[in-house]
Amino acid sequence: MFIRYQVADRIGTITLNRPEAANAQNGELLDQLDAAWQQAAADPDVAVVVLRAEGKHFSAGHDLKGSSPAESGPITLERIYQVEARRYLEYSLRWRNMPKPSIAAVQGRCIAGGLLLCWPCDLIIAADDAQFSDPVVMMGIGGVEYHGHTWELGARKAKEILFTGRPVTAEEARQTGMVNRVVARAELDERTRELAAQIAAMPPFGLRQAKRAVNQTLDVQGFYAAIQAVFDVHQTGHGNALSVSGFPILTQLAEMKNNIK
Repeated sequence: MFIRYQVADRIGTITLNRPEAANAQNGELLDQLDAAWQQAAADPDVAVVVLRAEGKHFSAGHDLKGSSPAESGPITLERIYQVEARRYLEYSLRWRNMPKPSIAAVQGRCIAGGLLLCWPCDLIIAADDAQFSDPVVMMGIGGVEYHGHTWELGARKAKEILFTGRPVTAEEARQTGMVNRVVARAELDERTRELAAQIAAMPPFGLRQAKRAVNQTLDVQGFYAAIQAVFDVHQTGHGNALSVSGFPILTQLAEMKNNIK
């Protein structure tokens, strides 16, 4: 199992448990993760959800080693679109709209697809060694599938990290508002659980209404429509990669991720 799910003191904890691969996301991991989110959403004993990860890194993003975005079968834009719409867009939106508060605890590297895991959470606590990046412009793609960059970082900072591929530090992310708190790496789990316990003590219906109010405000401003529209733009990058090279760039990106220590 790539995912662990535990409940204690009204806190549901979902743990990414593939540390030997820096918690890179294959299809099985994402399907198990979605199942855990749905279990937490339906569990009356859970008031708040914590998403955390085992090992040095939160997530190296999509597992590209020896695979393609289309997984098994022929690599076509139609197949890529189907797979990514379900696992990268629909899953992330479902986690974002779950009617219970959620907190992501992020340490080490959070690369590209890793953003699809923490951005849907209501709050993010980052260890002081956390780094957030999206280097997929090197693939000829304008950013990962759940394109929250502008909302999370602001337009100019979003452009900077996309244009350069450089990582954003935990403190830099806190200054933009993407991260709520930065804590010492050794205190990440403890401090996250303290915040979760504080939230879990609040009336559940009030929490749901507060979350709904904030999310709906963002949606009225265009968040949901923008996420859907940019996903389609993202697919044109895949189409270009297929027409030009048949995706050999995946091998280069996989090697880059394999070098994460």
